[in-house]
Amino acid sequence: MSFHKQPKDDTQHQNHLDGTTKVLSGDLLEEASRAGLDNTLQRWIEDLKDVDNPELHQLIVDLQALKAHFGGGAIDNRLVGTLLGRLGENTIKAAVFATGNTKPRVENLGEALLKAAKWVQSPTTTPEEDLSNSNAKS
Repeated sequence: MSFHKQPKDDTQHQNHLDGTTKVLSGDLLEEASRAGLDNTLQRWIEDLKDVDNPELHQLIVDLQALKAHFGGGAIDNRLVGTLLGRLGENTIKAAVFATGNTKPRVENLGEALLKAAKWVQSPTTTPEEDLSNSNAKS
């Protein structure tokens, strides 16, 4: 008996991207204490592996490091901030590989990662508050 993994369709990938962006827009350190973040990161790792693109390898490595760190107890804000920042930059670069409705979601996720990286390194406001403050100024 063999099991074949059903390929995910674009809608599932888009839902994962939206869900991850939402998690990053909240209190990430609070989320880290819940199983939901671990599951979100694991789904994202699996989605990237499904794409099977060597250009995305660093994203997978950084996500696995982030997942392991969050699962390890004490949070090192500097390390998490560095990982999130690199994930944000590489996610924005990876948007070139996305198509259709997935592309803007990948770009939004990259922006959310960069905002989360800044917030983790100096948590005075939530990324959501930072976003609304920057929108109010523009």
